[in-house]
Amino acid sequence: MDRADLPSPLLDATFDQLRTLTVVYETGSALRAARALEREQSSVQKQLDTLNRMFQRMCGEQLVLRAGRGKDFLFTPTGEAVVELSRRTLEDWTRGVHGARRRLGRRVTVGTTELMLPFLAGARERIAEALAGLGVQLHVVHIRTRDLARTLEANEVDVVCGSMVVPAGGTEHRERYDVVERYRSRLALLTNLAPIDLPDAPVDGAQLAKLPLALPTDGLITEFTARWYGPGYRDRLTVAADISDLTYGFSLLISGLVAGCMLVTEGIAHAAATGSLATAAGLRRVPLGAGFTPDLELLTGAFALRGERSRVPPGHPLALLWEAFEAEVEAHTPGVLALEGRDERSAAV
Repeated sequence: MDRADLPSPLLDATFDQLRTLTVVYETGSALRAARALEREQSSVQKQLDTLNRMFQRMCGEQLVLRAGRGKDFLFTPTGEAVVELSRRTLEDWTRGVHGARRRLGRRVTVGTTELMLPFLAGARERIAEALAGLGVQLHVVHIRTRDLARTLEANEVDVVCGSMVVPAGGTEHRERYDVVERYRSRLALLTNLAPIDLPDAPVDGAQLAKLPLALPTDGLITEFTARWYGPGYRDRLTVAADISDLTYGFSLLISGLVAGCMLVTEGIAHAAATGSLATAAGLRRVPLGAGFTPDLELLTGAFALRGERSRVPPGHPLALLWEAFEAEVEAHTPGVLALEGRDERSAAV
Protein backbone atom coordinates (compact mmCIF):
# COMPACT_ATOMS: atom_id res chain seq x y z
CA MET A 1 0.00 0.00 0.00
CA ASP A 2 1.16 3.51 -0.81
CA ARG A 3 1.46 5.17 2.61
CA ALA A 4 0.81 8.54 0.96
CA ASP A 5 -2.57 7.34 -0.33
CA LEU A 6 -4.51 6.87 2.92
CA PRO A 7 -8.29 7.45 3.08
CA SER A 8 -8.77 11.15 3.72
CA PRO A 9 -11.20 10.66 6.68
CA LEU A 10 -8.60 8.47 8.38
CA LEU A 11 -6.09 11.32 8.28
CA ASP A 12 -8.48 13.38 10.41
CA ALA A 13 -8.63 10.80 13.22
CA THR A 14 -6.64 11.71 16.36
CA PHE A 15 -5.12 9.72 19.18
CA ASP A 16 -7.50 11.49 21.56
CA GLN A 17 -10.51 10.26 19.57
CA LEU A 18 -9.15 6.70 19.54
CA ARG A 19 -8.54 6.82 23.29
CA THR A 20 -12.09 8.09 23.86
CA LEU A 21 -13.48 5.26 21.74
CA THR A 22 -11.63 2.61 23.77
CA VAL A 23 -12.74 4.14 27.08
CA VAL A 24 -16.37 4.23 25.91
CA TYR A 25 -16.04 0.57 24.94
CA GLU A 26 -14.63 -0.28 28.36
CA THR A 27 -17.13 1.78 30.39
CA GLY A 28 -20.22 1.33 28.20
CA SER A 29 -21.47 4.91 28.04
CA ALA A 30 -20.45 8.47 27.19
CA LEU A 31 -21.24 9.59 30.75
CA ARG A 32 -19.01 7.00 32.42
CA ALA A 33 -16.28 7.59 29.84
CA ALA A 34 -16.47 11.34 30.50
CA ARG A 35 -15.97 10.71 34.22
CA ALA A 36 -13.00 8.44 33.55
CA LEU A 37 -11.46 11.00 31.18
CA GLU A 38 -12.38 13.96 33.43
CA ARG A 39 -14.15 15.88 30.69
CA GLU A 40 -17.68 16.86 29.69
CA GLN A 41 -20.09 14.22 28.39
CA SER A 42 -20.88 16.45 25.41
CA SER A 43 -17.18 16.39 24.42
CA VAL A 44 -17.14 12.58 24.47
CA GLN A 45 -20.36 12.38 22.48
CA LYS A 46 -19.03 14.83 19.92
CA GLN A 47 -15.96 12.66 19.32
CA LEU A 48 -18.13 9.55 18.94
CA ASP A 49 -20.34 11.33 16.41
CA THR A 50 -17.25 12.42 14.46
CA LEU A 51 -15.84 8.88 14.39
CA ASN A 52 -19.22 7.48 13.35
CA ARG A 53 -19.32 9.83 10.36
CA MET A 54 -15.72 8.98 9.40
CA PHE A 55 -16.25 5.24 9.37
CA GLN A 56 -19.66 5.46 7.78
CA ARG A 57 -17.89 7.12 4.84
CA MET A 58 -14.93 4.72 4.79
CA CYS A 59 -16.57 1.40 5.67
CA GLY A 60 -20.30 1.91 5.24
CA GLU A 61 -20.99 1.24 8.92
CA GLN A 62 -20.91 3.33 12.08
CA LEU A 63 -18.86 2.25 15.09
CA VAL A 64 -21.27 2.90 17.95
CA LEU A 65 -25.07 2.70 18.16
CA ARG A 66 -27.40 3.93 20.87
CA ALA A 67 -29.33 1.11 22.53
CA GLY A 68 -31.93 3.23 24.30
CA ARG A 69 -32.16 5.52 27.29
CA GLY A 70 -30.11 4.26 30.22
CA LYS A 71 -28.59 1.37 28.27
CA ASP A 72 -24.95 0.86 27.27
CA PHE A 73 -23.85 1.64 23.71
CA LEU A 74 -23.80 -1.14 21.14
CA PHE A 75 -20.62 -1.57 19.09
CA THR A 76 -20.98 -2.78 15.52
CA PRO A 77 -18.58 -5.37 14.07
CA THR A 78 -16.65 -2.45 12.54
CA GLY A 79 -16.64 -0.75 15.94
CA GLU A 80 -15.26 -3.87 17.64
CA ALA A 81 -12.49 -4.12 15.03
CA VAL A 82 -11.58 -0.42 15.31
CA VAL A 83 -11.45 -0.62 19.12
CA GLU A 84 -8.94 -3.47 18.87
CA LEU A 85 -6.89 -1.55 16.30
CA SER A 86 -7.03 1.57 18.50
CA ARG A 87 -5.79 -0.33 21.53
CA ARG A 88 -2.85 -1.80 19.64
CA THR A 89 -2.01 1.55 18.05
CA LEU A 90 -2.02 3.43 21.36
CA GLU A 91 -0.01 0.69 23.10
CA ASP A 92 2.58 0.57 20.29
CA TRP A 93 3.01 4.35 20.31
CA THR A 94 3.27 4.47 24.10
CA ARG A 95 5.97 1.79 24.08
CA GLY A 96 7.81 3.57 21.28
CA VAL A 97 7.79 6.94 23.01
CA HIS A 98 8.83 5.33 26.28
CA GLY A 99 11.69 3.53 24.54
CA ALA A 100 12.92 6.73 22.89
CA ARG A 101 12.76 8.61 26.19
CA ARG A 102 14.64 5.85 27.99
CA ARG A 103 17.30 5.64 25.28
CA LEU A 104 18.00 9.36 25.35
CA GLY A 105 17.81 9.53 29.14
CA ARG A 106 16.98 13.25 29.12
CA ARG A 107 13.86 12.78 31.23
CA VAL A 108 13.16 10.20 33.94
CA THR A 109 9.51 9.80 34.92
CA VAL A 110 8.71 8.42 38.36
CA GLY A 111 5.21 7.63 39.57
CA THR A 112 4.79 7.82 43.33
CA THR A 113 2.13 7.52 45.98
CA GLU A 114 1.90 10.14 48.72
CA LEU A 115 3.41 7.62 51.11
CA MET A 116 6.61 7.31 49.09
CA LEU A 117 7.40 11.00 48.55
CA PRO A 118 10.01 11.10 51.38
CA PHE A 119 11.69 7.98 49.97
CA LEU A 120 11.83 9.45 46.45
CA ALA A 121 13.00 12.82 47.80
CA GLY A 122 15.85 11.14 49.66
CA ALA A 123 16.93 9.21 46.56
CA ARG A 124 16.74 12.32 44.38
CA GLU A 125 18.90 14.27 46.82
CA ARG A 126 21.64 11.67 46.45
CA ILE A 127 21.84 12.09 42.65
CA ALA A 128 20.62 15.68 42.17
CA GLU A 129 24.07 16.97 41.25
CA ALA A 130 24.70 14.09 38.82
CA LEU A 131 21.33 14.58 37.10
CA ALA A 132 21.94 18.31 36.79
CA GLY A 133 25.35 17.64 35.25
CA LEU A 134 23.76 15.33 32.67
CA GLY A 135 20.98 17.82 31.94
CA VAL A 136 18.33 15.30 33.04
CA GLN A 137 14.88 16.27 34.27
CA LEU A 138 13.23 14.15 36.98
CA HIS A 139 9.50 14.22 36.30
CA VAL A 140 7.23 13.14 39.18
CA VAL A 141 3.69 11.83 38.64
CA HIS A 142 1.20 11.20 41.47
CA ILE A 143 -0.45 7.77 41.32
CA ARG A 144 -2.81 5.80 43.54
CA THR A 145 -1.56 2.48 44.84
CA ARG A 146 -4.28 0.59 42.97
CA ASP A 147 -2.87 1.97 39.68
CA LEU A 148 0.71 0.76 40.27
CA ALA A 149 0.63 -2.24 37.93
CA ARG A 150 -1.45 -0.53 35.24
CA THR A 151 0.82 2.52 35.18
CA LEU A 152 3.94 0.39 34.72
CA GLU A 153 2.44 -1.94 32.13
CA ALA A 154 1.15 1.01 30.11
CA ASN A 155 4.72 2.41 30.05
CA GLU A 156 3.48 5.72 31.42
CA VAL A 157 6.43 5.93 33.82
CA ASP A 158 9.94 4.50 34.13
CA VAL A 159 9.68 3.62 37.82
CA VAL A 160 6.92 3.52 40.45
CA CYS A 161 7.47 4.11 44.16
CA GLY A 162 4.57 2.47 45.98
CA SER A 163 3.19 -0.61 47.70
CA MET A 164 1.58 -3.91 46.80
CA VAL A 165 0.08 -6.83 48.72
CA VAL A 166 2.19 -9.99 48.41
CA PRO A 167 2.40 -13.44 50.08
CA ALA A 168 4.39 -13.17 53.31
CA GLY A 169 8.06 -13.76 52.56
CA GLY A 170 7.24 -14.44 48.93
CA THR A 171 9.25 -13.44 45.88
CA GLU A 172 6.71 -14.20 43.11
CA HIS A 173 6.43 -10.49 42.32
CA ARG A 174 10.00 -10.58 41.00
CA GLU A 175 8.77 -12.62 38.04
CA ARG A 176 6.98 -9.48 36.83
CA TYR A 177 8.95 -6.62 38.38
CA ASP A 178 12.42 -5.34 39.16
CA VAL A 179 12.18 -4.26 42.79
CA VAL A 180 14.12 -2.37 45.43
CA GLU A 181 12.37 -3.39 48.65
CA ARG A 182 12.07 -0.68 51.26
CA TYR A 183 10.23 -2.75 53.88
CA ARG A 184 7.42 -5.25 54.47
CA SER A 185 4.62 -4.96 56.98
CA ARG A 186 1.70 -7.03 58.23
CA LEU A 187 -1.53 -5.60 59.63
CA ALA A 188 -2.74 -4.87 63.16
CA LEU A 189 -5.84 -3.35 64.76
CA LEU A 190 -6.43 0.06 66.30
CA THR A 191 -9.48 0.20 68.54
CA ASN A 192 -11.47 2.32 70.97
CA LEU A 193 -13.05 -0.78 72.56
CA ALA A 194 -12.29 -1.38 76.24
CA PRO A 195 -9.85 -4.21 77.08
CA ILE A 196 -12.70 -6.12 78.70
CA ASP A 197 -14.50 -6.17 75.32
CA LEU A 198 -11.35 -6.73 73.22
CA PRO A 199 -8.28 -7.94 75.15
CA ASP A 200 -4.73 -7.28 73.94
CA ALA A 201 -4.35 -10.93 72.87
CA PRO A 202 -3.81 -11.60 69.14
CA VAL A 203 -7.01 -11.72 67.08
CA ASP A 204 -7.47 -14.61 64.64
CA GLY A 205 -9.46 -14.69 61.41
CA ALA A 206 -12.69 -15.97 62.98
CA GLN A 207 -12.58 -13.34 65.75
CA LEU A 208 -11.90 -10.51 63.31
CA ALA A 209 -15.05 -11.33 61.34
CA LYS A 210 -17.15 -10.68 64.47
CA LEU A 211 -15.55 -7.37 65.46
CA PRO A 212 -17.20 -4.06 64.44
CA LEU A 213 -14.89 -2.59 61.78
CA ALA A 214 -14.46 0.87 60.27
CA LEU A 215 -13.53 -0.37 56.81
CA PRO A 216 -12.26 1.40 53.67
CA THR A 217 -14.32 0.94 50.52
CA ASP A 218 -11.23 0.36 48.37
CA GLY A 219 -7.45 0.28 48.55
CA LEU A 220 -4.85 -2.02 50.07
CA ILE A 221 -6.77 -2.91 53.22
CA THR A 222 -9.65 -4.16 51.11
CA GLU A 223 -7.20 -6.31 49.14
CA PHE A 224 -6.19 -8.02 52.39
CA THR A 225 -9.80 -8.58 53.48
CA ALA A 226 -10.97 -9.72 50.03
CA ARG A 227 -8.20 -12.31 49.81
CA TRP A 228 -8.80 -13.50 53.37
CA TYR A 229 -12.59 -13.72 53.24
CA GLY A 230 -13.38 -13.95 49.51
CA PRO A 231 -15.10 -11.64 46.98
CA GLY A 232 -18.14 -11.18 49.25
CA TYR A 233 -15.97 -10.27 52.23
CA ARG A 234 -18.19 -7.38 53.32
CA ASP A 235 -21.02 -9.84 53.96
CA ARG A 236 -18.69 -12.00 56.07
CA LEU A 237 -17.37 -9.10 58.18
CA THR A 238 -19.14 -6.82 60.64
CA VAL A 239 -18.88 -3.43 58.94
CA ALA A 240 -19.73 -0.70 61.45
CA ALA A 241 -18.70 2.21 59.19
CA ASP A 242 -17.33 2.91 55.71
CA ILE A 243 -14.32 5.21 55.63
CA SER A 244 -12.56 6.90 52.73
CA ASP A 245 -9.19 7.36 54.44
CA LEU A 246 -7.45 6.47 57.68
CA THR A 247 -7.45 9.97 59.15
CA TYR A 248 -11.24 10.04 58.98
CA GLY A 249 -11.33 6.58 60.54
CA PHE A 250 -9.12 7.70 63.42
CA SER A 251 -11.37 10.71 64.06
CA LEU A 252 -14.47 8.51 63.89
CA LEU A 253 -13.18 6.13 66.56
CA ILE A 254 -11.76 8.87 68.77
CA SER A 255 -15.10 10.73 68.67
CA GLY A 256 -16.87 7.66 70.03
CA LEU A 257 -19.54 7.81 67.33
CA VAL A 258 -18.53 4.28 66.39
CA ALA A 259 -17.26 1.67 68.83
CA GLY A 260 -14.97 -0.66 66.94
CA CYS A 261 -11.66 -1.26 65.21
CA MET A 262 -9.61 -0.34 62.16
CA LEU A 263 -7.16 -2.47 60.21
CA VAL A 264 -3.87 -0.62 59.68
CA THR A 265 -0.23 -1.49 59.01
CA GLU A 266 1.89 -2.54 61.96
CA GLY A 267 3.92 0.68 61.62
CA ILE A 268 0.83 2.85 62.02
CA ALA A 269 -0.44 0.78 64.93
CA HIS A 270 2.93 1.05 66.69
CA ALA A 271 3.13 4.80 66.10
CA ALA A 272 -0.40 5.31 67.46
CA ALA A 273 0.27 3.19 70.54
CA THR A 274 3.50 5.04 71.36
CA GLY A 275 1.98 8.49 70.86
CA SER A 276 4.04 9.44 67.79
CA LEU A 277 0.97 9.54 65.54
CA ALA A 278 -1.07 12.44 66.92
CA THR A 279 -4.14 11.87 64.74
CA ALA A 280 -4.61 8.41 66.29
CA ALA A 281 -3.78 9.38 69.89
CA GLY A 282 -5.81 7.41 72.42
CA LEU A 283 -6.46 4.38 70.24
CA ARG A 284 -5.19 1.02 71.45
CA ARG A 285 -3.14 -1.44 69.40
CA VAL A 286 -4.24 -5.07 69.18
CA PRO A 287 -2.14 -7.54 67.14
CA LEU A 288 -3.47 -9.96 64.57
CA GLY A 289 -2.66 -13.61 65.15
CA ALA A 290 -2.95 -16.84 63.18
CA GLY A 291 -5.83 -18.06 61.06
CA PHE A 292 -5.49 -15.71 58.11
CA THR A 293 -5.18 -17.51 54.79
CA PRO A 294 -3.30 -16.66 52.66
CA ASP A 295 -0.59 -15.14 54.83
CA LEU A 296 -0.08 -11.67 53.34
CA GLU A 297 2.04 -8.58 53.89
CA LEU A 298 2.47 -5.15 52.39
CA LEU A 299 5.60 -4.73 50.26
CA THR A 300 6.78 -1.15 49.83
CA GLY A 301 9.56 0.00 47.52
CA ALA A 302 10.51 0.98 43.97
CA PHE A 303 9.16 -1.05 41.03
CA ALA A 304 9.78 -1.34 37.29
CA LEU A 305 8.80 -3.96 34.74
CA ARG A 306 11.10 -6.97 34.85
CA GLY A 307 14.24 -6.44 32.77
CA GLU A 308 14.03 -2.64 32.73
CA ARG A 309 17.11 -2.23 34.93
CA SER A 310 19.28 -4.41 32.71
CA ARG A 311 18.31 -2.45 29.59
CA VAL A 312 20.20 0.68 30.66
CA PRO A 313 24.01 0.91 30.92
CA PRO A 314 25.91 1.97 34.06
CA GLY A 315 25.86 5.74 34.45
CA HIS A 316 22.49 6.07 32.72
CA PRO A 317 20.09 8.30 34.75
CA LEU A 318 17.82 5.33 35.47
CA ALA A 319 20.78 3.27 36.69
CA LEU A 320 21.76 6.15 38.98
CA LEU A 321 18.21 6.33 40.33
CA TRP A 322 18.10 2.61 41.15
CA GLU A 323 21.43 2.92 42.97
CA ALA A 324 20.02 5.87 44.92
CA PHE A 325 16.96 3.82 45.95
CA GLU A 326 19.24 1.04 47.20
CA ALA A 327 21.32 3.55 49.15
CA GLU A 328 18.16 4.97 50.76
CA VAL A 329 17.11 1.51 51.91
CA GLU A 330 20.56 0.76 53.33
CA ALA A 331 20.59 4.09 55.18
CA HIS A 332 17.46 3.21 57.20
CA THR A 333 17.19 0.37 59.68
CA PRO A 334 13.98 -1.68 59.99
CA GLY A 335 13.41 -0.14 63.41
CA VAL A 336 13.33 3.34 61.95
CA LEU A 337 10.96 2.29 59.17
CA ALA A 338 8.60 0.64 61.62
CA LEU A 339 8.14 3.97 63.36
CA GLU A 340 7.27 5.88 60.22
CA GLY A 341 3.54 5.66 60.87
CA ARG A 342 2.94 9.16 59.57
CA ASP A 343 4.36 8.25 56.17
CA GLU A 344 2.42 4.98 56.06
CA ARG A 345 -1.07 6.48 56.37
CA SER A 346 -1.83 6.46 52.65
CA ALA A 347 -0.49 2.93 52.19
CA ALA A 348 -3.35 1.32 54.03
CA VAL A 349 -6.21 2.87 52.07
